[in-house]
Amino acid sequence: MIIGIDLGTTNSAAAIWRDGEAVLIPNRLGESLTPSAVSIDGDTVSVGRAARERQATHPDATITAFKRLMGTAKVTRLGRRDFSPEELSALVLRSLKEDAEAFLGEPVTEAVITVPAYFNDRQRKATRRAGELAGLTVERLVNEPTAAALAYGIHNLADQSQFLVFDLGGGTFDVSVLEIFEGIIEVRASTGDNRLGGEDFNQVLIAAMEAKHGESWGRKARSDRALHERLREAAERTRRALTSSNSATISVIWQEQSYSLDIGAEDFETLAADLISRLREPVLRSLRDSNIRPEALTEIILIGGSTRMPVVRKAVARMFGRFPNASINPDEAVALGAAVQAGLKARDAALREVVLTDVCPYSLGVDISQQLNGNYREEGVFAPIIERNTAVPVSRVGTFQTIAPNQKVVEFGIYQGEARLVADNIKIGSIEVKMPRGPAGLPVECRFSYDINGLLEVDVHVPASGERRQLVITDPEDDVPPAELERRRAALAALKVHPRDGEANRATLARAERCWQDGLGDKRDYVGQLIAGFQGALETQDPRIAERARLELEEALDALEGDRFL
Repeated sequence: MIIGIDLGTTNSAAAIWRDGEAVLIPNRLGESLTPSAVSIDGDTVSVGRAARERQATHPDATITAFKRLMGTAKVTRLGRRDFSPEELSALVLRSLKEDAEAFLGEPVTEAVITVPAYFNDRQRKATRRAGELAGLTVERLVNEPTAAALAYGIHNLADQSQFLVFDLGGGTFDVSVLEIFEGIIEVRASTGDNRLGGEDFNQVLIAAMEAKHGESWGRKARSDRALHERLREAAERTRRALTSSNSATISVIWQEQSYSLDIGAEDFETLAADLISRLREPVLRSLRDSNIRPEALTEIILIGGSTRMPVVRKAVARMFGRFPNASINPDEAVALGAAVQAGLKARDAALREVVLTDVCPYSLGVDISQQLNGNYREEGVFAPIIERNTAVPVSRVGTFQTIAPNQKVVEFGIYQGEARLVADNIKIGSIEVKMPRGPAGLPVECRFSYDINGLLEVDVHVPASGERRQLVITDPEDDVPPAELERRRAALAALKVHPRDGEANRATLARAERCWQDGLGDKRDYVGQLIAGFQGALETQDPRIAERARLELEEALDALEGDRFL
């Protein structure tokens, strides 16, 4: 039995595809949402609402929002033992698994689990490990915006459409632009902010309370975790109240004294102005990267519980000049979409076959030395090989040169990120290759091949000597069986062909060169310009750009010399 799971920062949910529709699975309390909270009471572990209710009274034994720690080495002490983020998430996943088994009356062994689109490789692998710790075979990790699109049924649309999914949850913010055509859901761009969500909006309310009452509490109280958790709970209630009311009061009792602050909707909007402004850049970047204009979007879909806030909905409406679609409960849309994907994995007859394509959310590249004026060089410059929002699986090659005569080795540091300098990006590995004796400027080819599960294969080749080194980058704790690793590497090997070497592109280029030889004067100049434009498209190494350019070149050649032989 396979289910879909939304493993959220604030709440989690599970759903199943049954009898032709996605159905939410109630937990043991009969509720569709399970708080992502863990609490320890002696030897007893509480998960969900029981744990969440203990947060204010037992702050040292309770933790929430640990999804923000996924992929890090941070350890949380609860009771007498330490927990990693994966272990905490596994406890939530195990609770959801047990609830599903009680509801369905049979064992649940497999799951599709959703992750923020902007999660990096380490965070995704940590999520997969959490599922395995919970006793689940994780069939696939699906980006939350893509799952939400499935919940809205856009995979059933016949016409080509573009959607923007705006996902603001408890701890993360994602924006994804998706295009749907002929049974394919293609993610055109994914951007976001892993440190922006409802918890941050809570924090501005906490800061307002501290500004008003901090002196009364004293300096020591500001670092008191018990007070902070009470403020956090009060802020959450106040923020939720402001979704349906123009004013609310945040109040706490501390050391037998009552402290309160009245907050109006306009006050909250002012307090949250900086957070609202941070929503704008990921939206703009996703549209730029996807090359889709706002007016071309069929719909803007809101998901994530924090999109209920009127200040957020107003901000989205201002950005696009129209109202977004929030017709499905934003807390439930991702779990429902995960269930659709689970149904697709199970090949349910009620679901039309749909292909999901995804993108690499971060740029991947190497560190290089860059020549400046005179003899000065700038070290540690990031040279992307796979740009962010490139469709995966993908293989790209970059060519670099030695910087000194008789250079013995070339070492590439491998990085992930968007900063110009590698010091501001994340190092994920390194590879070294021997160089033959020779002048400065000997070429070195570095190829990156990346699959949908986050496997990165680095292949460094020295044409002058034939020397070749390979490195497969996986998380040290990601125990991939050798047979599975070889299968995934074999799939990537099929991609390691430069577009200029593809059969169709070679045939078109050969035709164009023949046409150039047959022509004279203006015709020859025109064909030469066509060839240069096509070769430029091939050098992008983007199959879509190359294919579009090939078809345009073929059309131009047909206009020049009539139909082809075949």
